[in-house]
Amino acid sequence: MKTVIVTEQTQREDAYYVRKEVFVKEQEVPVEIEIDELEDKATHFVIYNDDKKPQAAARLRIIEGSKAKLERICVLKEARSFGLGHKLLEALETEAIANGAKEAVMHAQVQALPFYEKKGYKAVSEPFEEAGITHVKMTKTLSV
Repeated sequence: MKTVIVTEQTQREDAYYVRKEVFVKEQEVPVEIEIDELEDKATHFVIYNDDKKPQAAARLRIIEGSKAKLERICVLKEARSFGLGHKLLEALETEAIANGAKEAVMHAQVQALPFYEKKGYKAVSEPFEEAGITHVKMTKTLSV
């Protein structure tokens, strides 16, 4: 498996492919919500398998100067339970720190809360709806 920070259009299309498979097809999020106006302001990530097929994706934005907003974290259904979520989160946090972020924030789907809690994230909001899915805002202090 190889984690890539997107630098080419084909890689971005691979990230969109994974996101559409997970969020649009699997979770029925409208594509116009999934692919939004913030795409060009984000750093995108893709994890490829040994056959160079995209398996996981996410994006990262630096907001409010020293906060990293981790977004669109997803792993294809058939690639789950192989540690790709952990690998993706590690890459996001490393890049966030490299860009001066002191804190990571995300809107996590409630079914993923145990995963993020194990990684040091804390829920800081009541559940809320986003794109028709229940989420909770989570934060984590990032350390070098």
